[in-house]
Amino acid sequence: MARSTWIAGAVVAAAIVIAGAVAMASVALLLDTDKKRSSVPVVASIRGSGSTTQMGAMDAWRAEFQRVHPGLRVAYEANGSGAGIRDFIAGRSAFAGSDVPMSPQEQVRADRRCRGRAMHLPMVVAPIALAYNLPSVPDLKLSPTTVTGIFSGRITRWDAPQIAADNRGSRLPRTGIHVFHRSDDSGTTHNFLSFLKAAGRWPHQPSMTWTGSGQGVVGTSGITQAVQHTRGAIGYVEYGSASNARLKVAKIRNAAGQFVALSQESASKALEGARSVGSKEDLIVRLDHLSKAAGSYPLILVTYEIVCANNSDPLVFSFLNYTASDAGQSYLALYGYAPLPHDLLAKVRTQLGAMT
Repeated sequence: MARSTWIAGAVVAAAIVIAGAVAMASVALLLDTDKKRSSVPVVASIRGSGSTTQMGAMDAWRAEFQRVHPGLRVAYEANGSGAGIRDFIAGRSAFAGSDVPMSPQEQVRADRRCRGRAMHLPMVVAPIALAYNLPSVPDLKLSPTTVTGIFSGRITRWDAPQIAADNRGSRLPRTGIHVFHRSDDSGTTHNFLSFLKAAGRWPHQPSMTWTGSGQGVVGTSGITQAVQHTRGAIGYVEYGSASNARLKVAKIRNAAGQFVALSQESASKALEGARSVGSKEDLIVRLDHLSKAAGSYPLILVTYEIVCANNSDPLVFSFLNYTASDAGQSYLALYGYAPLPHDLLAKVRTQLGAMT
């Protein structure tokens, strides 16, 4: 009996030793695999720069693209649409991210750089949030004309009659309004002012350079942090950043007279009146800021990738084919964006297919 017990114990001990050895070997194999994966040599790389609005989508795309293609690298510097266009024209980047199409003068210079046509490919639909810091008002409503009054400096307190008219029944604090805007050349600024020009009687022509009042800060992250840490603040920022920072976001009145909360669904509805206005080789989209589509959130933008139509690095088209794929577009909802409408996405894919 004692001998059989000793044998059983020895068997168990041997099994434990063997199991431990197998586990250690498995861990070693996994570590070796990870080491091999991280040490895969970079065989090709490209750099893009520009729009801060699309940074969340771009980070997700780059990470997944690298996972699928370990030897390929895509770098992206979110330095603003204006800087991205300048980088592209100067040949410092393989593609530019921009929330606004190039001006005619920029187009000429970009065509010269490409020794052919530089074209715009819409890739992301990005709602613009009016983020605010007013703890006592969880459900702020703003009409376009009121927003114009705030950002032009004519409305300076949160209990102003114009804001009160938009928020009947709400108690508004007698607090000063702190307006924050982008100080860098920004496509988000251009789109925000384009909306106010069309719907809110903004007195100036839309521009990537701010023309109103308030305090300027750099980039999407600058606006987000400024609003987050300033009581009574308001600023315009892409929805994903506002959502990640858990900022309150105002409802905006659309042309149908509805105060609409920002969501992916309400932003997508605002595209119903959009149309393509570019040339055959371009896919520039003109938004209808006065769309009366029911439930549409009117403050959105379409952001582009600007590339050479013919003389580009093949890696550019490989990467953009991924961003325009079902997999690439499916990531957008996770980061506060809306995917491109099916008909527009089909045109993007057709154009990419013609260039590769």
